[in-house]
Amino acid sequence: MKTIKILILPALLTCFIALVSAKDAGKETERIQKSTTVIHDFSKMKESIPSQLIQEAHGMIIIPHMINAGLAVGGKRGKGVAIVKMADGKWSNPVFVTFTGGSLGLQIGVQSVDLVLVFKHKDVLTKMQNGDFTIGGDISVAAGPVGRSGTASTDYKLEAEVYSYSRSKGLFAGLSINGSNISVDKSANANFYGGKATSQSIFADATSSSADVNELKAAIAGL
Repeated sequence: MKTIKILILPALLTCFIALVSAKDAGKETERIQKSTTVIHDFSKMKESIPSQLIQEAHGMIIIPHMINAGLAVGGKRGKGVAIVKMADGKWSNPVFVTFTGGSLGLQIGVQSVDLVLVFKHKDVLTKMQNGDFTIGGDISVAAGPVGRSGTASTDYKLEAEVYSYSRSKGLFAGLSINGSNISVDKSANANFYGGKATSQSIFADATSSSADVNELKAAIAGL
């Protein structure tokens, strides 16, 4: 009887750990799914992100349902994913990130905003490792041009390093993100990819057995 108990207990412990890990990873899977929905929704809009900009871009951050709140002093907070374009044109696996920002001025109310940042170069993302960077401080940002095939009039010579697109209630909405901080969500990356995963190792890999990750990549490629 003692032998049976000794054999059963490790098996139960293994099952428990597996269930907890699956539950934890579920939050990250949901974040990927919401990011995919944002890209699909953007692609259906009449004034979408120009396909030429997507072709020339080498990085992207997607923050679904970011909370933008204000009462004299405003704040922004959201969790999303960052992804970069590989040398062969394929998109890498997504790195989980956190977006935090604030602003001053007369403002009141709370709204949910879908935010997409399109990067001219991927270096700023691949070099952040497990750290962070500030938009408008470390890198310049501009409101992104719109139009499915148009080259738009807004800084389309790609003089800015990052182009910002924000969407609220189905419409594009102006949103200041200067001074906002983007940091690597190390715990989320560990939950989804394993404890040894780093942002650099994730960005360097374009292969994934996750259907949700592959769907996200396909959605971006289809913009």
